[in-house]
Amino acid sequence: MKKQNVIIVVVVVVVVILAGWIWLGGGMMSTGGSDYQAVFLTNDQVYFGKVGRSINDQVVLTDIYYLQVGQPLQPSEPQPNVNLVKLGNELHGPADVMRINKDHILFIEDLKPDSQVVTAIKNYQTAQSATK
Repeated sequence: MKKQNVIIVVVVVVVVILAGWIWLGGGMMSTGGSDYQAVFLTNDQVYFGKVGRSINDQVVLTDIYYLQVGQPLQPSEPQPNVNLVKLGNELHGPADVMRINKDHILFIEDLKPDSQVVTAIKNYQTAQSATK
């Protein structure tokens, strides 16, 4: 009888610890690097932001940016114009939170703190705070 009680208590404690770990963010998909990740989707879109905890079958992304590619204005320009855009200024006015179904994620990469994307994000944030 005592042995069964001990086993039940151990199982309950393990379940509670595991649930708490997942609830408090232990189930995050990020493994390190900078605070930012690149999320590659099955529809060929890439979003940059902070990957938060997984909720059910969704990954939460905040502080979101994406690349906008413009066509060259002159035919003599060899490269298209590429701009990093902060999510939220679009016509439909989305909030700065995205819940992405895990089935639509190909992979997630941690960005280095000195990557061009992270540098552009920090420059954008500095410029925004200077205008406030």
